Amino acid sequence: QVQVVESGGGLVQSGGSLKLSCEVSGRTLSAYDIGWYRQAPGKEREYLARLWDNGLTQYEDAVKGRFTIFRGTTKNVVYLQMNNLKPEDTAVYYCRYISGPADSWGRGTQVTVSS
Repeated sequence: QVQVVESGGGLVQSGGSLKLSCEVSGRTLSAYDIGWYRQAPGKEREYLARLWDNGLTQYEDAVKGRFTIFRGTTKNVVYLQMNNLKPEDTAVYYCRYISGPADSWGRGTQVTVSS
């Protein structure tokens, strides 16, 4: 079983920055990807970015150029640096561990951007 824990959310003013963390633990496989998603009130969960095990990254257009996904000094911690935040970025942010057909989700961390 794989555990996924997000942290780093909070309240920030428009134009500000936050750095979210995603820590995976447990029975992780040697190769896995990490994805970041978010869900705003009344909306469906939205894909944001993905970090492949080989280091490649992909971003959704809505966050491209503002958000950066990267791995920390240890493989099991992945970050999402969010800059130039906007009120429409307000949501619960989720991290997803992805290894082949298997995946695990964290419980999310709330990000609120005030105007």
